[in-house]
Amino acid sequence: MRITNVETWKSPVALTRPYTIATRSIDSVDLFFVCIHTDTGLRGLGSASPAEEVTGESIAACENALKEDSIDWLVGRDPRQLASHCRRLAPTMAGTPAARLAIETALHDLFCRHLGIPLVDLFGQCHTSLPTSITIGIKPTIDEALAEADEYLARGFIALKLKIGRDLQQDCELLTKLRERCGPDISIRVDANRGYSLQQTSKLWPLVDDLDIELVEQPVEVGEFSRLSDLNDDQRRIIAADESLVDDRDALRLIHPPRPCGIFNIKLMKCGGLTTALSIAELARLAGLDLMWGCMDESVISIAAALHTAFACPQTRFLDLDGSFDLSTDPASGGFQLIDGHLTLIDGIGLGVELSAELVG
Repeated sequence: MRITNVETWKSPVALTRPYTIATRSIDSVDLFFVCIHTDTGLRGLGSASPAEEVTGESIAACENALKEDSIDWLVGRDPRQLASHCRRLAPTMAGTPAARLAIETALHDLFCRHLGIPLVDLFGQCHTSLPTSITIGIKPTIDEALAEADEYLARGFIALKLKIGRDLQQDCELLTKLRERCGPDISIRVDANRGYSLQQTSKLWPLVDDLDIELVEQPVEVGEFSRLSDLNDDQRRIIAADESLVDDRDALRLIHPPRPCGIFNIKLMKCGGLTTALSIAELARLAGLDLMWGCMDESVISIAAALHTAFACPQTRFLDLDGSFDLSTDPASGGFQLIDGHLTLIDGIGLGVELSAELVG
C-alpha cells in the first residue's frame, strides 16, 4: 500500500453563535482539511484549526505548512510505517502544531482503516462515555448568560463551562446566580483565559468552595502560573493548565513539585498531534494528575480524534469537546454522538468520520 496524493484545502466557517472570552471575541474560524489517498482506495482524514494566540501558529503559517511542496514527501510512502512518519512530522512542523495534527490524524485514520479497527482500539480503550461541558462565553449581561445556560440545560447538557476573567465582581455575581439556576446536580467549570491576577484568583476561591465549582481553568497569565503553587492542595487540585500547557515539555515542567495544578487540559491543536498528546497523558498518569480534553472551534474530524485519544487514557476525567457544535457548516460528519450530555463514539473504523458526498472523489 502506498500514498498516492495528499489533498488539502481551507474552509472559512462562521459560528452560529459568536462568543467572547477574556482576551478576544470570535465569530468565525478558518479550518483546514487533509485527505490522504492510497493506491488501495483507502483514505484518511485530518483537520486543523490553528490558535495563534496560544501557539503562535497563524492562519498563513498553517496554510503554508500544508502546501504541496511541504508534504509531498509523503507521496509514495507506505502509511503502515506510522510511527516513522509521525517522528518525521515532529521537527518539520514544530512551529505549526495544528498543521502537524491534521497530517498525523489523517495518517492514524488511514492506518486504522487499513486494520479495520477504530482508532481507540489502537491505543487501548479505557472509557466508553463521559459528559462534556459546553461553553458559555462572556456576555454583556448576566441575564443573557443565564438564558444561554437555560438553553443548554434544556438540550440535556449536565456540565457548563463559564468564561470569566474580565470583571471579578460580575463573575462572582453570575456564578452565584448560575448555581441557583442550575441546582446542585449540574457541574460548573470556569475558565478565565489568563484574565485574573494572582490576587483576584485568591479572592475567587471562597466562592469556588461555596458553589462547588468543579474546576478553575488557567486563571492567570502563563508567566504567573507557577506561583499558583502557593495555594493549598485542595485548591491546586482543581486548577487546570491550558495556555501554560502546550506540549509534553511543558507537562514535564509542570509535574515537578510544588505543582501549580492538578489537571492538564490537553488540546490536540496546541500540542501538535496524537503522539504528543499521549506523551502528556502518560506524564499525567505517572504524576497522578487528572486529564481534561479541550478543543478550539473545530470540525468533527479533530473532535473525534480527541475523543478517541481521551477514551484511551486512564487519567481522563473531564471532556470539554464542544468545538463542533456551533459551526455553521462542516464537510464531515459522524465520529461521535451526544446523548444526555455524554459523548460516546459511534461504531466505525478509524475515526468513524466521513466527508460529505460531494467532497468524495
